[in-house]
Amino acid sequence: MYPFKKSLRMRLIVIILVSIFYSVQLQAQGKIEFAKITHDFGDVDENAGPIDYSFQFKNTGDQPIKIIQVKASCGCTTPGWTKELVMPGDSGFIKAQYNPRNRPGQFKKSLQVTSNAPGGNATLFIEGYVKPAPKTVAEELPLKMGGLRIKYKSLNLGRMTNEKPVFKSFDIHNDADEAMSLVMERGMIPEFISLALQPQTLEPNESGQLVVTYDPKKKGSLGFHTDNVRFFTSEAPGEMKELFVVATIEEYFPPMTAEEKANAPRLAIDRTNHDFGRLTEGNTVKTTFQISNTGKNTLSIRDTRGNCGCTVSSLPKTELKPGESIPMTVTFNTSGRRGRQYKTVTIFSNDPIGPSQMISIRADVN
Repeated sequence: MYPFKKSLRMRLIVIILVSIFYSVQLQAQGKIEFAKITHDFGDVDENAGPIDYSFQFKNTGDQPIKIIQVKASCGCTTPGWTKELVMPGDSGFIKAQYNPRNRPGQFKKSLQVTSNAPGGNATLFIEGYVKPAPKTVAEELPLKMGGLRIKYKSLNLGRMTNEKPVFKSFDIHNDADEAMSLVMERGMIPEFISLALQPQTLEPNESGQLVVTYDPKKKGSLGFHTDNVRFFTSEAPGEMKELFVVATIEEYFPPMTAEEKANAPRLAIDRTNHDFGRLTEGNTVKTTFQISNTGKNTLSIRDTRGNCGCTVSSLPKTELKPGESIPMTVTFNTSGRRGRQYKTVTIFSNDPIGPSQMISIRADVN
């Protein structure tokens, strides 16, 4: 029995020594402490070049610390860090470099720090506001027509009602070497659109406004419209300039009481879409939607309009008494069209709650 007891005693001694060793190892560890985890750069100029900040940390433990990796949250932030071992009591750094170019506005980025210290994984943050760099006239108004600079070729007036004319101003600049004014006696401008410069004469290198006035009553049509406007300016009298005026016109309804709304006409459609399935190019197909007046006054269909010439709608009448229903036939011509097709027809009426309602058709044309 003696050899057995001796062997058991030796095993116990080994276990005790190993436990003591690991206990010492657990107590003797590196510990990483940052002075702060967030840095605010404040306001930064966009063209000032890269900015950087170094987060300082200290090893407050008993073992060396090694920074294994620092990963930034985006490519605009470049990290750097102390590569060598940081001994107990010594300090190191995590550097964050941020490039504000082409990044105007508020920013907040993070850096994920991985080290060999227990609990040594940390997240650091940089934040601030990038003040947009002033743009040149060419950058602000990239479209150049003769000496006239403007932002877009399409002038979008947005939504309007047919109650009264509306106007909207667009930034312009005279990039020519001589004064510029509109030549009003020339050009091709629709009668419901008028143009004016403010000021009436732009001196060389002067900025101003092109004022577009649109009279939807004279246009006489509801829905989405794009109209060509062709005109001349004095600095290039032989060069015609062309712009597009875009507007969506809706019917005007004066303010109504709850009782007036309750007694108003109501446009109802039995369904809002139809799928023709597979079609062969060159075929013409039809489908029928049912339109009803669920209100208490006569419903007047002002107009129906497809979003392309390939889609045509027709009605047997445009005035519906309360409770009356009529069919609306929609014809789709597949000539010159291939692949998946999506088309719409908008119905305009005197329903003050839903004055414009849309149905859609689709098909696969082979």
